[in-house]
Amino acid sequence: MNGSKTHSLAHPWYSPANCLFRWVRLLLMGVALVTNACMAESSEPAPAASVEKLHAGLLDIMQHGATRNFQARAATIAPVIREVFDFDTISRVVTGRYWSTLSATQKDAFTRVFTRLSIATYTENFKSFGGERFQTRDTVSKGPNRLVATALTSADGTDVTLNYLLSLRDGKWRIVNVIAEGVSDLSLKRAEYTAVISSDGIDALIAKLSAKVASYER
Repeated sequence: MNGSKTHSLAHPWYSPANCLFRWVRLLLMGVALVTNACMAESSEPAPAASVEKLHAGLLDIMQHGATRNFQARAATIAPVIREVFDFDTISRVVTGRYWSTLSATQKDAFTRVFTRLSIATYTENFKSFGGERFQTRDTVSKGPNRLVATALTSADGTDVTLNYLLSLRDGKWRIVNVIAEGVSDLSLKRAEYTAVISSDGIDALIAKLSAKVASYER
């Protein structure tokens, strides 16, 4: 009986050295799992990066507003806007319940003209520079989406709050709404656009937006 006990403790698997080795191995495996998880999390795109890319592009056209005409500024900012905004989602939201009634051709035509209008609007509204700067202040989870809080600060210190709602699509955070001073651009456009569709139809709305783009481009 005593011999049996001695044999059991003397078995290599139960030796203090092997027990220590197994404990260290498990500890290192745990550290590796945590490290890999942290690396995976850090490799995910940050929502603020999309917003800051937009801000960098806007500052660029603002700072060159005196030396570049509308077309040149639009050519500079257009690729940035197309990359950081989710115009497919925005187009669906701003047309409300009418989106499902549109043909594929109408959906495509509306999304294209809405994208062009967004580019033209940013180009027109951000055409001069007076020492302004953008500041990213916070990122907050909103269910599956993220809200990036920022401000446009003028040279005299006056702030205009600009908050961006982003959704993750195709592995990239894209802007789906801009909230300036508490006012949702998505809500304003939805109210305006659905009213036009209700009274005059989608083709009339597309024509109206096309005319607006043309007025900026003149």
